[in-house]
Amino acid sequence: MSDLSEIVATLENRISKMLHKYENLKQKNIQLALETEETQKLLATSQDEAQQWREKCSSLQLANSMLGSDQHKRETKLKINALVREIDQCITQLSD
Repeated sequence: MSDLSEIVATLENRISKMLHKYENLKQKNIQLALETEETQKLLATSQDEAQQWREKCSSLQLANSMLGSDQHKRETKLKINALVREIDQCITQLSD
């Protein structure tokens, strides 16, 4: 009979340890989910900021080329031509 009570006590002890480990893992999972959410928000913010910097860089390059910078003259001419074509298309659509 004492062997049986020893087995039950050991089993209870193991179950208790497993439940404790389960609770710890559950808390760790919640913590990791929160960290993942924060990281995703930070990534989205960084991507938005990078896009804003790209747009600013493009605007500065266009401004430099319009100021007579030889480096971007060709790009400026192409951009102006594209804008003129777009305006022509709008005029054509309006006249129809």
